[in-house]
Amino acid sequence: MGEEKEKNVDGIVKHTLKDNVFTSLFKEKKYLMQLYQALHPEDRDVTEDDLQDVTVSNVLVNDIYNDIGFRVGSTLLILIESQSTWTVNIIFRALMYLVQTYREYFNETRQNIYNSKKLRMPKPEVYVIYTGDRKTRPEQISFAEEFFDGKETCLDLKVKMIYDGKEGDIISQYVAFTKVCNEQVKAYGRTRKAIRATIRICKDKNVLKEYLESREQEVLDMLMELYDQEEVMRSYLESERYEAAQEAENTTKIQMAREMIHGNEPLEKIIRYSGLSREAVLEIQKEELQMAT
Repeated sequence: MGEEKEKNVDGIVKHTLKDNVFTSLFKEKKYLMQLYQALHPEDRDVTEDDLQDVTVSNVLVNDIYNDIGFRVGSTLLILIESQSTWTVNIIFRALMYLVQTYREYFNETRQNIYNSKKLRMPKPEVYVIYTGDRKTRPEQISFAEEFFDGKETCLDLKVKMIYDGKEGDIISQYVAFTKVCNEQVKAYGRTRKAIRATIRICKDKNVLKEYLESREQEVLDMLMELYDQEEVMRSYLESERYEAAQEAENTTKIQMAREMIHGNEPLEKIIRYSGLSREAVLEIQKEELQMAT
């Protein structure tokens, strides 16, 4: 009990920390409004009431929960979760997300895709806020270019990449938050101390200050858990790799034993060289004898 309590006090930073803050931050209308203004500074007439949240629930695959989707008039904006590891596969994820969003929109507006009447749908804009280090920073990535070498195809999706935002806007603050977080986790590990230091430094630098001051305890609670998702996944993958290696090794041993049996080698020699138990070798001998007859 004492050990468990100590672990709860010390805590472990959830590896999806930045993604949770991303989602929590832009779920609030005033910050979502700031996000829209950063993306469309020319549109000065939009108010918070014009923003309609259409974020997709966990219906496609169980890891779609950090993304933000919202509609402003006839425009549909989708922001895929920030990526610290570069992968063009995010385009396919964006495509899946877009299709599901339209399905929900057609259901909401009572449009039947099987009718002859032309469907009405908002114009899509898809963005990825990327916070990792990368030497080349394309302004956009294209499904056709990345997966079909730029050849003309019936399907394409262009994703606008965002890396820094403009100084002081909500995007630049979010990116700054992720960098401070990375620095503190590097210094203190994935601990409560790293979270507190991140919040303190960001408030001192006026980075998401209002959000962090009003939600500090919630942010702390949100970012802490005993076993983070990545650790669970890593343990699972290590277990899978270990079992696969064991299976491959056992297959090799069995093959060696079969070859030695075919060569009429003595039982003890087969056991010694194959590394199998006596019972296992005798079972293989029995199988080989049955196959021979």
